[in-house]
Amino acid sequence: MFTLTSMLTRTARLHAARPAIIDAENSLNWTQFVNRISRAASVLQSKGVHRGDRYGVIALNSLQYTELICAGYWMGAVPVPINHRFAPPEIAYVLDDAACSLVIVDGTNCELFGEAALKRWADNVLPISATGSETLQASYEALVDGASPSEPQDAMPDDEALLLYTGGTTGRAKGVPLSHLNITANAMQLGFELGPRNDDVYLHVAPMFHSADLLATPYFISGAAHVYLPKFSPAAVLETIQACGITVILMTPTMLVMTMQAADFANYDLSSLKQIIYGSSPISVERIKEMLARFPSVDAIQAYGLTETSPILTMLSMNDHQQALDANDDLLLKSVGRSLPGVDIKIVSAEGNELGNGEAGEIVVRGPNVAKAYLNRPDATAEAFKSGWFHTGDIGRLDTGGYLFLLDRKKDMIITGGEMVFSSEVEAVLHQNPKVHECAVIGVPDDTYGEALLGAVVPSPGETLCKEELIAHCRGKIGGYKIPRRYVFLDELPKSAIDKVLKTELRRVYGGKS
Repeated sequence: MFTLTSMLTRTARLHAARPAIIDAENSLNWTQFVNRISRAASVLQSKGVHRGDRYGVIALNSLQYTELICAGYWMGAVPVPINHRFAPPEIAYVLDDAACSLVIVDGTNCELFGEAALKRWADNVLPISATGSETLQASYEALVDGASPSEPQDAMPDDEALLLYTGGTTGRAKGVPLSHLNITANAMQLGFELGPRNDDVYLHVAPMFHSADLLATPYFISGAAHVYLPKFSPAAVLETIQACGITVILMTPTMLVMTMQAADFANYDLSSLKQIIYGSSPISVERIKEMLARFPSVDAIQAYGLTETSPILTMLSMNDHQQALDANDDLLLKSVGRSLPGVDIKIVSAEGNELGNGEAGEIVVRGPNVAKAYLNRPDATAEAFKSGWFHTGDIGRLDTGGYLFLLDRKKDMIITGGEMVFSSEVEAVLHQNPKVHECAVIGVPDDTYGEALLGAVVPSPGETLCKEELIAHCRGKIGGYKIPRRYVFLDELPKSAIDKVLKTELRRVYGGKS
């Protein structure tokens, strides 16, 4: 069946002795890895997690992170990966909204539960660590070693498998329940494009709380090996590719640019690398060409999708990249590619009418990988999920060849370094400062992060402000990556006849401001 449970048992059966995890301390074959998953499921059960329950996971990339996510699939519980960069009130909101019965935290994040917003969760924490306290690590390993292997629980394709949180139009995170069918269907769709093999070695360097980590699923199905980097750095990426024979890597454009700009880039043997998958934030044609020049023997693939689509909808394939280079076709490189098999895409007007090729409108999609609703958000569900189609909120157009071009993003969403930020959430925090009369937050081009946040602020009458004061005001209220580091101070914001802030005008005037 199309379930993650059957995927794990199948991979262990067909690729038993092949490497599953390559790690300095815990290299495992597939038999050993799935045995650990079954024991981790027993640990969760001993901590009061039962079939159908949800549990949070706040940790850096690691073997333990993966096995505890997979343990949920194994036992029929639902893992809830949480962005460790969230501020404590944001984490508390997710834990409450998801009704988590337990939260798993690694050693680098345990101190969060001393914060006032999270203290009430302190008695429901299971601490682990691959990168923090050795004591915590030993304690968790003792639990796994002492647990008996558990039998996999039969799941149905429509059962909830994973709950991911994405930003909402009000700025507050929305829970997106993904079923076993959603995730495995997208893995099969991706398999047509990516061609995963059991001798691949996949490097997890992008944060695993992102839906983008689900791109690794077809490589799990194929019996490939996996390597985990807790944190990104160009040096760590280059060293790991060389040391572990990495064949596939998923990176945000920010990571890609920083890696290519490493001073000692040419000193590394990167000959094992076969695929670079990139996406999640803006990237210029010039940067794509630089990547193709720096990695001449590597297949480049751009992916576009959303949390609600498990996650990928379209891909600009390796052949598309080569075709664009051969024909000197910069326009093709600006596309996010064509839909995956089984994904239907159309462009609609504000009235919901389907538009023709070349016409700009909202991107709406359907397919077996598309979620059905948001958690606890009937109004948002009714707005986004209509008559079997998911309304992405993204604006785009299709050409005659079926290539999709993104023209704008969801309601002023900003993507900085691969992280999604909603301007309304940041504006709400800025407005809490009594010295701020009005404000608007926009994304401006940034060579390193794709986009940076810029705050346009009108001070209250008689007040003066500086950027340092506003940065300090935001700190602790929202995640650090959401805090604008650039500001302009204005007498008034540009507005329409109905008093709506014209962010398009702000982008036009300040889009090049550094």
